[in-house]
Amino acid sequence: MMRAMQTLLKSPPGADAGYVFAHGAGAGMDHEFMEAIATGLAERRIATLRFQFPFMEQGSKRPDPPAVAQAAVRAAVAQAAQRMPDLPLFAGGKSFGGRMTSQAQAAQPLPGVRGLVFVGFPLHPAGKPGVERAKHLAQVDVTMLFLQGTRDALAELDLMRAAVDPLGHRATLHVVDGADHAFHVLVRSGRNDAQVREELLDAMAAWMRQVMAG
Repeated sequence: MMRAMQTLLKSPPGADAGYVFAHGAGAGMDHEFMEAIATGLAERRIATLRFQFPFMEQGSKRPDPPAVAQAAVRAAVAQAAQRMPDLPLFAGGKSFGGRMTSQAQAAQPLPGVRGLVFVGFPLHPAGKPGVERAKHLAQVDVTMLFLQGTRDALAELDLMRAAVDPLGHRATLHVVDGADHAFHVLVRSGRNDAQVREELLDAMAAWMRQVMAG
């Protein structure tokens, strides 16, 4: 199953780092948002390896069980290390993909991964606030960046802060004003989605370089 994994590598000349970028539960690696983030990171000299979880390859709408998803993350990280052997690696992803990456890291460190970047961590189901999904983060031994919108129905901001604060220096929370879980903003916010993506990209690139600088 892992041998058939579909991947998309975007590696700009002179790349400084590589990011293993997992998709969410509702759309695959070639979704417009995923492509926009990968392109924007390439413009900032950060390579990305995107991959499909097995359920997406099979055309299913039901996400893989955690063990299967975590195995896919591990396979993708291993492939990234082979294809970008000279680059410091980061991992994470959008929503479900980010959570499966952190679960994999908590269970057994992902070889060579310097930090995790979550593009909208799904702290709880919509309408069911809680912090159960964050418990495993205490076992993550690398630094983490959480990019979260103030209108995210899957991560109420006060609960997100309560989940991140105990992690101390290992975690950074970057709050995107007015953005929902998909990082859309309302017209009345005075910004558009493209501007929000630029904020995300700048935050990701700056944080990765800060981690690499030690």
